[in-house]
Parts: sequence; structure tokens; C-alpha cells
Amino acid sequence: MGSASERLIIIVPAWNEENNVGTTVTEIRSTLPGADIVVVDDGSTDATGMVARAAGADVLTLPYNMGVGGAMRTGYAYAQRHGYDRAIQVDADGQHNPEDITRILEGLSSADISIGARFADVGSYQARGPRRWAMVFLAGAISRIAGTKLTDVTSGFRAANRRAIDQYVSYFPAEYLGDTIDSLVAALHADLTVTQVPVAMRPRMSGNPSQGFVGSAIYLARSIFAMTLAVVRRPMRGRA
Repeated sequence: MGSASERLIIIVPAWNEENNVGTTVTEIRSTLPGADIVVVDDGSTDATGMVARAAGADVLTLPYNMGVGGAMRTGYAYAQRHGYDRAIQVDADGQHNPEDITRILEGLSSADISIGARFADVGSYQARGPRRWAMVFLAGAISRIAGTKLTDVTSGFRAANRRAIDQYVSYFPAEYLGDTIDSLVAALHADLTVTQVPVAMRPRMSGNPSQGFVGSAIYLARSIFAMTLAVVRRPMRGRA
């Protein structure tokens, strides 16, 4: 998982998650008592920040909702500025099991980025129809760029070492799928390496995810568009 001297920070992006974020922070603290936790309160209009702070996390408050990409960019900038060696994203809604954090961090022993993959023969998480088609297409395309098989490139449950933290601070887009697809393609173009670790996802503790056939079809179309942009524009920017 890394040496004992390496500093770890767990970044929790949260938007209107007052019903979930307290339990998430408490679970993380129980599982990894030595890790630092920062919740990025992404312009919430409820008590998300207050609940997270009461549970024991440091809280960064954004003035308005910037999306997951904006929240994670803030978290990685915080990690770089405070000298952390490893960072991992854990969503506030309870779908990411803190018990999997150690296994995902172990992936950093062979790569710069380690993804907690939902479709790797572990757990019962499923996506159907256009949403599933989009995930398969994106995984296949990015696997070719990465030179290794990846089955879940839209998972936000992912860890970064120091090189990846620096890369994310240099470039981490806030637009649609920027926090997953675009940031990953940019990292690969900067010669960072990626691996994945199978994990089992849990249902949200409260609230409902957006689903439905029409929504999934829109997801498919937007995913292909986002993937195309991510692939073509990184070399044009000439990133190292």
C-alpha cells in the first residue's frame, strides 16, 4: 500500500449530501484511523459541510456548485499544497466501501493511478442498455490507449500517487465526464500508468441516482462525444 511514511489523504466530493456524508466520514475514520479526510463541499445548499465537519473531516467550501470535476480539482490542489503522497477519491453517497480503499491503494505499487473497477467479476453492480454500452465502449477505447485492460473507466473510486496528483493539478477538467474520462486520457498522454482493482459497489445510503432509458441514451451520446474530445485535444495542447 506504500510505506508508513507516505501521507494519505481521502478526498470526498459532496453536493447536498447531508444525509450521507456524516456516515461516510465516520466509516472512513473507523477503517483508516490514520488517514486525513477532506470533504469538498461543492456549493451545497443543505448542511453537508456542517455534518462533515462534525464527523471529523476537514472541509473545503466552494461558493457555488462546480460539479465533481471542480470539486476534485480543488481536492487535488489541497493535496499537492499540503505535501500528500497519495490521494483517493471516495464519494459521499456511501456507494464506495471504505474497506476497499487499502486494496485500491495497493494498485499504486505498480501504477500511478489505481481504479476501483465495478465490472471485474466482483460484486453485483450492474448497468443496462445504453448506459452499459457507453461504459463498454469507453473502457475498450481507453484500454487501447493505456495498453492494459480496463473494464470501468468511469469509476470515480480511484487513487493517485504524487505524479498523478501533480498531473491532476496541472489539468483536471470540470466539464461532463472530465473527472473520469478526460482526466484519465490526459494522464495517459502525460505517460502516467493506470491499473484497476476489482471492487463491489454498494447502493446509495439515501437519495436516488438518475436512471431511465432516455437518460441512459443521452449518457451514451454524451460519453462518445466526451471521449472523442478527450482523445483529440490532449496532443494538440502538447502536454508533457
